[in-house]
Amino acid sequence: MRRTKEDAEKTRQDILASARDIFYEKGYSKTTFDEIAKRINLTKGAVYWYFRNKPDIVAALINEYAENHLGALTSYVSADKCDFEQLIDMAIFNNHILKTDTTTYKFLFFITCQMEWSEAIINKIYPSIEQTKQVTRGLFIKVLDKLKANKKIRSDVDILLISEILMATYSGLLEAYFTKRLTNDFDNAVKTGFQLIYNSIKTEGIDNED
Repeated sequence: MRRTKEDAEKTRQDILASARDIFYEKGYSKTTFDEIAKRINLTKGAVYWYFRNKPDIVAALINEYAENHLGALTSYVSADKCDFEQLIDMAIFNNHILKTDTTTYKFLFFITCQMEWSEAIINKIYPSIEQTKQVTRGLFIKVLDKLKANKKIRSDVDILLISEILMATYSGLLEAYFTKRLTNDFDNAVKTGFQLIYNSIKTEGIDNED
């Protein structure tokens, strides 16, 4: 029987779900195409029909995450507001998603703690990594640019650098949360970390109120 586009897409999604689960359970290097296929009653050849190798699967999972979740964060960047709390709210919202959505938790745990990064792998999936980073970075930059234009942060502040520092801070706290090394409440740690960065760049005498 001829397969429809809907059937093909369902199979592709089943493969991604199987890979995500096994990556989460065993890690990237210990996961094989045979295991991915067996879990969903496919042949290894069927998996190869959709994905040439494991980096292709990881890239697809990253793209799926960006499409399904990062877009929702844009609601926290309002054109008629100009406060740093938007960035904190955005990060806390992401915390809420990973705590309540199993699929998101598994993906972020895997990509943060179970992915064995090498230069070769990074080079293969760099476009997907960069695409995802651009979405988040763009939201940070948008808020910081507004704060700078309204003279709430110093004129000498490098917006791109601060956005990268904020993203790295969140990533570090996320890893600490997953690996049980964070002894404080995750949300509170994010708020405190972001606030410390903001306090270091805000214009003297400016508080967090509009």
